[in-house]
Amino acid sequence: MNRLGPSVVTRWVIGIVVGAFFAIPLVSTFLYTLRQTDGALGFERWAALFDPAKSAAIKPIWMGLGNSLILAVVTVAIVLLLLAPTMILVNLRFAKLKPLFEFAVLLPISIPAIVLVVGLAPIYLQIGRALGTGTWTLAFAYGITVLPFAYRSIQASIDAADLRTLAEAARSLGASWPTVVLKVLAPNLRQGLLAASLISIAVVLGEFTIASLLNRQVFQTAMVVVQKQDPYAPAIFTLLALLFVFLLLLLIGRVARGTGKARS
Repeated sequence: MNRLGPSVVTRWVIGIVVGAFFAIPLVSTFLYTLRQTDGALGFERWAALFDPAKSAAIKPIWMGLGNSLILAVVTVAIVLLLLAPTMILVNLRFAKLKPLFEFAVLLPISIPAIVLVVGLAPIYLQIGRALGTGTWTLAFAYGITVLPFAYRSIQASIDAADLRTLAEAARSLGASWPTVVLKVLAPNLRQGLLAASLISIAVVLGEFTIASLLNRQVFQTAMVVVQKQDPYAPAIFTLLALLFVFLLLLLIGRVARGTGKARS
């Protein structure tokens, strides 16, 4: 019987082509950062990041990175403390509202960021008056931006777990609803929650349009400013950001495998 899947050679060719598609730009960027002032290759540009005498010009990047990390923490908190419990509630108690809820959550992916900012600008005027103009307030906009991606990650775990049976069993044993959500349902949704957190962090670190139009200094806007004076520093920080997200991906994969072994 003939196999319907691709042959070994075809899989290798596809893997090499896809790998080269991602590896060549990264390797080229890394080699670009190794160019020294004397024309040789070395880590002079990398060492300048930690040299106080030479790092004054890239200070906005450090500030923007700090702001983006704070935004990432607040955005992840919004996803875990607001979106995830709402999804659990909709799946358990309001199943008829699920299509409408899904439509509302997926809607931001079809709205361009610049259009979204036009609608958010009047809202942020009021937020600025009530809570100030701190960069952390962008988390409200980022929380809307990451909704479609976080929803899909969490919903996949919800579909794989029988939440209704788990909740009813826990309630029949006298557990309160906070206990049911935190100690019964959340562990079974751990993989989806971790994936949603990773996606949220990646979106926050890579977002530029909303922060730029709302005049907030974050990682991406700071790199654009510094790039006009030093084109090497933004390239280095881009590689470091990709490495950071890659390590997070490995961590989530390891945790997910550990959860699977524990269940088996």
